[in-house]
Amino acid sequence: MSRISDTIRRIPPGISFMRSIRGKDWSFSTYRYVVLFITFIAYACYHASRKPTSIVKSVLYPDPTRSHGHGHGQYPWPIANVFIKEEFVDNDMNRLRNKGWTPFNGPDGTSKLGEIDVAFLACYSLGMYVAGHLGDTLDLRLFLTTGMIGSGIFVGLFGMGYFWNLHVFWFYLVMQMVAGLFQATGWPSVVAVIGNWFGKRKRGLIMGIWNAHTSVGNISGSLLAASVLDYGWGWSFIVPGAFIVMGGILVCFFLVPDPEDIGFTSPHGSATNLEIVPNDEEAQSKRNVVGGEVNIVSQHGSVRRKSVGLLEACSIPGVIPYALCLFFAKLVAYTFLYWLPFYLSQTEIGGEYVSVKSAGNLSTLFDVGGIVGGILAGYISDKLSARATTAATFMYAAIPSMLLYRTYGSISKTVNIVLMMIAGLFINGPYALITTAVSADLGTHSSLRGDSRALATVTAIIDGTGSLGAALGPLLTGFISTKGWDAVFVMLMIGALIAGLLLSHLVIAELTEKTCKPMSQSSGQQSVG
Repeated sequence: MSRISDTIRRIPPGISFMRSIRGKDWSFSTYRYVVLFITFIAYACYHASRKPTSIVKSVLYPDPTRSHGHGHGQYPWPIANVFIKEEFVDNDMNRLRNKGWTPFNGPDGTSKLGEIDVAFLACYSLGMYVAGHLGDTLDLRLFLTTGMIGSGIFVGLFGMGYFWNLHVFWFYLVMQMVAGLFQATGWPSVVAVIGNWFGKRKRGLIMGIWNAHTSVGNISGSLLAASVLDYGWGWSFIVPGAFIVMGGILVCFFLVPDPEDIGFTSPHGSATNLEIVPNDEEAQSKRNVVGGEVNIVSQHGSVRRKSVGLLEACSIPGVIPYALCLFFAKLVAYTFLYWLPFYLSQTEIGGEYVSVKSAGNLSTLFDVGGIVGGILAGYISDKLSARATTAATFMYAAIPSMLLYRTYGSISKTVNIVLMMIAGLFINGPYALITTAVSADLGTHSSLRGDSRALATVTAIIDGTGSLGAALGPLLTGFISTKGWDAVFVMLMIGALIAGLLLSHLVIAELTEKTCKPMSQSSGQQSVG
């Protein structure tokens, strides 16, 4: 009796209310769609709350050497009218009067901005290892809710520094560090939830589409932060912070972390369940429904799972190579995430400069390319059954795409946009693939014993290691950019090359397996004949 009551206690209040209104439960497929939607919104909110620092960099540290004229009195970007309706002449006049924000407007301003980024990402990456283990032992719904609300509070507090007229560096540093710890709860939790609900069939494509939340969050965060920038840079933090708090409330009321929490059989329960037929509801669940109430007798729900230690998870084949690859992949991706708006506002393109707001909005096109890249990488890896080969190929292709963007991006606005989207496709494609489908594959690897699950732990190891690179990239950029942007792009291209090389062993193994299969099949047919 206590086991049943404990499990029912885990049912989200929104789901219980829905059941009482409808008089019946949703189907397994409907729950899947709901889980996809809620986790998509949740992590989009996480990423949206990370974007304000990149948007306000040029406000906190205005470049004194930049020419603010647009040439012939024209607007900075013809396409800018699609994104923003205000006139940019007034905005640039405001920027001329803006002296920046102490302590970021001194000669070491870019270094301090880099330190702010690395403080956030270092705490984020270190917190990820702890969060992953906790995610495999605690209720993922409440764990994710706590992380989202905590993130929103401290992101908002960073913005309150504007209204409180605070000019002390340590305040902003501490706010970013604590926000990073709360943000660490997000990725291991959402990947674990998706892994709980979906088998391996078409996992790359499904997670590639689902992983668009990263780019959607970056885009919405940029647009939100830029839209309120004229009212004071503090609002650029408070508004995204409020959105992630609201997302946390949505998660608390409606997210079901594991099918077994509400009486369905896990898709990982047996070999036959790995390939689930969506319409075969009877085959998907074993339920005892009496009077519209669900009596649940599962012993393995989201709270009762046996967790796996960090060392045991690291011993799963492929975890370490993918983790090291992601270190360099995220170094490249997060440098663009945090510094692209600043780069656009500081670089003359087609004989003109863009305003801070326009640069923030236009940088979202990099993430539009990232959405396509994530879906394409997932689809290709499913078709080829070759995750490592797909990821390595994308990383190698990112090198010439970044070189072209730096070399020819200044020719015209149209060329810059096209090359920016191509770079986003190849940079974010493998990053999305490794952090989603690969992590979920390894988290349910056949080497795990019995009912042991390592979804959140494996995800934390891979993404936590990657986030160390994400912390290093923006930090190095803060220092290297003072010597010129060419040096920054050289660093990024070297990082992409190393990321691809780290997967060489896995790529060779995949190619060997594929070449050996046809040979073994043909020899088998000859022996039968």
